[in-house]
Amino acid sequence: MLPGEPAPRPDAPATSASTPSFAELFACLPTAVLLIDPARRVATANGECELLLNLSERAMVGMPLTSVLTPPAGAGAGGGRTVSAFDFDIGTDRTGRLRVDYIEAAVADRPGWRAIALHPAGGSRKVGQSAERSGGRAAIGAAAMLAHEIKNPLSGIRGAAQLLAAEGAGDELTTLITAEVDRIAALIDRMQDFTDRRPLGTVPSNVYPLLDHARRVALAGFARGMAIEERFDPSLPLALVDGDALLQILLNLLKNAAEVLHAVAMPRIVLTTAYRHGLAVDAGPGRPRRGLPIELCVIDNGPGAPADIADHLFDPFVSGKPAGQGLGLALVDKLVRDMGGVVQYAREGSPEITVFRLLLPRGE
Repeated sequence: MLPGEPAPRPDAPATSASTPSFAELFACLPTAVLLIDPARRVATANGECELLLNLSERAMVGMPLTSVLTPPAGAGAGGGRTVSAFDFDIGTDRTGRLRVDYIEAAVADRPGWRAIALHPAGGSRKVGQSAERSGGRAAIGAAAMLAHEIKNPLSGIRGAAQLLAAEGAGDELTTLITAEVDRIAALIDRMQDFTDRRPLGTVPSNVYPLLDHARRVALAGFARGMAIEERFDPSLPLALVDGDALLQILLNLLKNAAEVLHAVAMPRIVLTTAYRHGLAVDAGPGRPRRGLPIELCVIDNGPGAPADIADHLFDPFVSGKPAGQGLGLALVDKLVRDMGGVVQYAREGSPEITVFRLLLPRGE
């Protein structure tokens, strides 16, 4: 408010020209912030913090800070000093490994109260949370260009190989050429799926028939002989999804799980559903926050992703498989984002398990 300007009435309605309230500013901060009371319990948290920690403000309020995250040494020791820790792992069993820049400072004129800012280390967000992953747009452009430039000459090579085979010239070599061309063409087809920018036709849907279908397909094929357990919330409401896209996502995640479990003595895959009250993400300037309360998880007891690529698991062309192309999880991420949701990867629990978590909007 400018000097000399009359104070607004407390009951005056907000207008587009009015100054945003503190609560509105706090909620839209692009940095995760927690407010801690003198007893080191959470008093409030903004939306970015909910997303970073995968925990709603309603659930966090009143919880001891140590139940929400692992603070660095010296935090909460008293006094008004600021505590900073950079590239520090605040992870818990709930969040899995989570490295952030941690800054804790006293609240002026409020003895014992502290504000904590959390910024994902290295300038990158927690896996599965960015609206556009680092390098994603450039990779999409490169994939589209490759699909356009490579597919035409490939068809010519394949046609020439078939003509040579028809003339009886080196049948074994022409078969090899044809097989390799088909393999490359299949890879290009996957890249074209990745570059498809058409909007998905999301509708309120019951996810359980899709989960059941994905489970039956997995058990009949790539997960034959493995146990796939179900831990479902029977009261889960409809989700706003594209059925074909969600089925593709589930099959991709189940196939990844089955592949990493072939060397595990007692392989186990678990499908879970849950409703997460209060979880929401920023939908952009001038738009209300978008709730993502529908949680679907694909869990396995495999070794997880190699540590050196875990933070980039959804980036294109990043793979922990010796023969992987690194497009499967990038496509999963794209399809989930196209439905307005978020996908996350985490290692949780003791002993550790791998969790791929889908957070999706509710179908009204």
